[in-house]
Amino acid sequence: MNREPDFFEHLRAELRGGRAWLDRAVVLGYAIAAGLFVVGFTFASDWVFGQFHRFYSAWPWAVLLTTPLLAAGIVWVTLRFFPGAGGSGIPQIKAALHPALPPERRFAFASLRLTVAKIGLGVAGFAAGLSIGREGPSVQVAAGVMQHARRWLSPGTTIDGRALLVAGGAAGIAAAFNAPLAGVVFAIEELSGRLEARASGLIITAIVLAGLVAVSAFGNTSYFGVIRVPRLGWDALWPGLLVTLLSGAAGGLFARLLIASLTGAPGRFNRWRARYPVRFAACGGLAVAVIGLVTGGVTFGAGSEAVKQMLQGHDQLTPLYTVLKFVATWLTAWCGVPGGIFAPSLSIGAGIGDAVAQLASSDLGPALIAMGMAGFLAAVTQAPLTAFIIVMEMVDGHSMVLSLMAAALLASLISRMISRPLYDTLAEHMVGRAIGADKPVQPPPVTSASP
Repeated sequence: MNREPDFFEHLRAELRGGRAWLDRAVVLGYAIAAGLFVVGFTFASDWVFGQFHRFYSAWPWAVLLTTPLLAAGIVWVTLRFFPGAGGSGIPQIKAALHPALPPERRFAFASLRLTVAKIGLGVAGFAAGLSIGREGPSVQVAAGVMQHARRWLSPGTTIDGRALLVAGGAAGIAAAFNAPLAGVVFAIEELSGRLEARASGLIITAIVLAGLVAVSAFGNTSYFGVIRVPRLGWDALWPGLLVTLLSGAAGGLFARLLIASLTGAPGRFNRWRARYPVRFAACGGLAVAVIGLVTGGVTFGAGSEAVKQMLQGHDQLTPLYTVLKFVATWLTAWCGVPGGIFAPSLSIGAGIGDAVAQLASSDLGPALIAMGMAGFLAAVTQAPLTAFIIVMEMVDGHSMVLSLMAAALLASLISRMISRPLYDTLAEHMVGRAIGADKPVQPPPVTSASP
């Protein structure tokens, strides 16, 4: 029979486990270090992009030379020295967690060496003005730091490498967005599929510590401030539905384009990219520079400043900006530079919401912009819970929980009719290449035991 726990017996058992406490202290120290790495990455990226913006303001036409050269250099260094650092960073961690990948191959996708490379190459991408974000790379940055803790743990520890990777990835999202709840949901929805009881404490502890580091550096504020949302009535139904439908279709198309571009689908451009990756990156960088010049520099970088302006009602951007930001982000990812798509996706979704708000001529602008962000991000990632919670925490939009949730779920459903899951497909492609398979590796089917 089950009996009530004996407090003193458990206390004595805990005090006797000195090595277990040392293992926990190691993990806590690495969780703090993961937060520090993400904060350092954030400060470096923001400072470097500020320098790029000043450079662009002084010599706008010079980006036609600097952006292609830097893009080509970044891709050359990545392919030559750090092939595991290319791209977003989230597919790499999903690949490291893939059941078909041997545990000893995880270091090809997550390590302290790749963490340092990801930060340096990501910062270089912002110096080039490429359309990238730092949030996805922060997942690989923090996971690489946490993975390094494994070598200092005792041989008999119950903390395994998989739990460290999940905890690091979740901590990276929490610190990058200053959104701890999003980190928990991201760990469940994108990385692990479920939260095991023995790993839940480790994951939440890593999120808390990394989040505290981020709060200490950036303050306890939401990413985009606080939006002012008017009372939502039935008059908001058709504009909100239109934003959701457009976001879902555009996000599904974006994911499908990225999958075709990054998995080597048959085509003339992909054959040229495979044969001359550095030249392809230079051409892609030139196209991004031209788009930036056409838009007056708005499409350079993550696009977060444009979103802040739209949410505050100080700036209304034409739908052409959204289309060009879409293209610039796709081209940047296609080049293979280390950089994420989270922040650019939020920018594209905000542009969709802003365009519908202008069409509706109502005071629903901030609400529609937030719904566009949640819808497009959910459509691209096909992770609706993570998407709507990220947006809710970024705009302090607790009054819009139901609206954001509905937009994310419907947009994700539309995207599933257009595209395969982006991160899962890229991760399977990476695992297939890592183990030498001719085709992307599929995860084994999940069987449930009959009651």
